[in-house]
Amino acid sequence: MAVLDKSLKQRIVGALVLVALAVIFLPMLFSRPDDLRQVVVDAPPMPPAPAMVPVTQEPVVVPEPEPLPEDPAASAQALVAPPPVAAPATAAAPAQADPGNAPASHLDRNSLPVTWSVQLASLASLSSAQDLQQKLRSKGYNAYVRSFEGKNRVLVGPVVERAEADRLRDQLKRQQKLDGFIVRFEPEAQ
Repeated sequence: MAVLDKSLKQRIVGALVLVALAVIFLPMLFSRPDDLRQVVVDAPPMPPAPAMVPVTQEPVVVPEPEPLPEDPAASAQALVAPPPVAAPATAAAPAQADPGNAPASHLDRNSLPVTWSVQLASLASLSSAQDLQQKLRSKGYNAYVRSFEGKNRVLVGPVVERAEADRLRDQLKRQQKLDGFIVRFEPEAQ
């Protein structure tokens, strides 16, 4: 009799499963697509774009830079000699402000920002200087040549911050094996 009870239980469970499936899926089979609810949003129409007010642009007058009075001996020495190395600050003697590390907002007498370049060579031959310039430009550096007192200087730059010029000098030393020093960028006289 235990065998009959087991098969009877299986039939009852199977019948219940079939009834549950029928209850779930039969309404889906007999529903029509038009019975589905459609949501309609009654939104106001988009407002028109506001009218643009005409703006008149006035040209800006840029004053010509005034030439700087220079001491020829001081400017030549600044271009040839590297800047002095500041001693590290100690607790007893605080470090003085280094004028070479001027803030980026510092302007010169012509109201131009103070910028820096790295001087890599001073050559007697203009063609040698131009060859080095082309080599550096092919490597992606902004190289230029300036002639002063019969020497042709090859420089890279200018950059706005002194710290950036230090990084550029170190990069040129590592990658191009060129020792240089930092000088203040002077616009070319026309």
